[in-house]
Amino acid sequence: MKPHLSFWQIVNMNIGFFGIQFSFGLQQSSMSPIYKYLGADEASLPYLWLAGPMTGLLVQPLIGAMSDRTVTRWGRRTPYFLIGAILCSLGLLAMPFSPTLWMAASLLWILDAANNVTMEPYRAFVSDKLAPKQHSLGFLTQSAFTGLGQTLAYLTPSLLVWMGMNKDAVNGSHIPHIVIAAFMIGAVFSITSVLWTLKTTPEHPLTPVELAEIRSRPVGWRHTLGDIVTAVREMPETMRQLAWVKLFQWYAMFCYWQYIMLSLSTTLYGTTDQASQGFRDAGLLAGQVGAFYNFIAFVGALALVPFTRRYGPKITHSVCLTLAGFAMMSIPSIHSEALLFVPMIGIGLAWASIMGNPYVMLAGCIPPERTGVYMGIFNMFIVLPMIIQIFTLPLYYRSLLGGNPENVIRLAGVLMLCGAVAVLFVKIKKPQAEMIPAAA
Repeated sequence: MKPHLSFWQIVNMNIGFFGIQFSFGLQQSSMSPIYKYLGADEASLPYLWLAGPMTGLLVQPLIGAMSDRTVTRWGRRTPYFLIGAILCSLGLLAMPFSPTLWMAASLLWILDAANNVTMEPYRAFVSDKLAPKQHSLGFLTQSAFTGLGQTLAYLTPSLLVWMGMNKDAVNGSHIPHIVIAAFMIGAVFSITSVLWTLKTTPEHPLTPVELAEIRSRPVGWRHTLGDIVTAVREMPETMRQLAWVKLFQWYAMFCYWQYIMLSLSTTLYGTTDQASQGFRDAGLLAGQVGAFYNFIAFVGALALVPFTRRYGPKITHSVCLTLAGFAMMSIPSIHSEALLFVPMIGIGLAWASIMGNPYVMLAGCIPPERTGVYMGIFNMFIVLPMIIQIFTLPLYYRSLLGGNPENVIRLAGVLMLCGAVAVLFVKIKKPQAEMIPAAA
């Protein structure tokens, strides 16, 4: 039986997730502007975001299956945390110095692959360490660190301006110095936060039965891929139903991340010219509102624990997605910087729920010995919607959305509402619903 961990032990266990999400936050807030600074066409932006979903699609299930089979003196998941964090830090250091569009896009592939190597085993690590009664607290604490890491990532350029850096100082590629500094800070956070988790939270030693079961499995990449195929074929019904929810919510989030800055630059500053001061100001504002919704996610993730305990993860998630849907639909109608922070409350609560409650629903329906591979497959349900978005949005961006980034944000809101309805049809096993615990 797994021991009951204290709240602070769960916090230490999840601090490494802070660094991973700081990196993702930098990508969400800065990659579209970086691409524009390097000359990217507005309608083609989704194609340049292909690295994240493609590396997630290829890396996460494979790493999940491999980590289930890994036996080292450091544990099953630890080697992947460390290797991924090192590669991620190197990618963050190099990204803002990209002289050309193709180099920035190539570095994003490396950076996203490294993040995925670290993140998938981290999801399995939480399930490995915690008893079922603590799953909701563990995953929602992980969600809180997602909010905290991305809050600081979005806010770092503005903090650097407040500390005296010149927001209009740029390098030869027009990339602001504050963006370069933010990526360097992210490189430090990426490695140090993971090292903290490894120091404070060792993995549980495998039992003789678990070791014997792992060693009895045939070795080789063909058998690893076979594990993935078998897991997909035997996928629990709850997991299949959650795939529809994730289709809507992640298509929506990718639309939002890619076009929120361009939307704000048109509604508040009347420009999409990357060389203009208004465009740079829109970048700072997008970072500030992004930081705010991630701060709401940080606080809201732990606040959602009693609601999840009382009403269940399904109802809680539906309500949060509904709030985000109406919030996103309202953003293009707002022409005041101050009022823009109001809809971010709904987006923040949804982001907290997205990063926690689907995993609460999943954890109780998958076999413990296959946690890694199923967490990897579940994360495919994140990247497949992103890939669909990348290859479909450019096809109708001008014809159906009028070439207007504001309409992309409205579309994201509609899709969030679709996700809110879809989650109501997810069937959760009764024992899972009974396992939703208190916060302590």
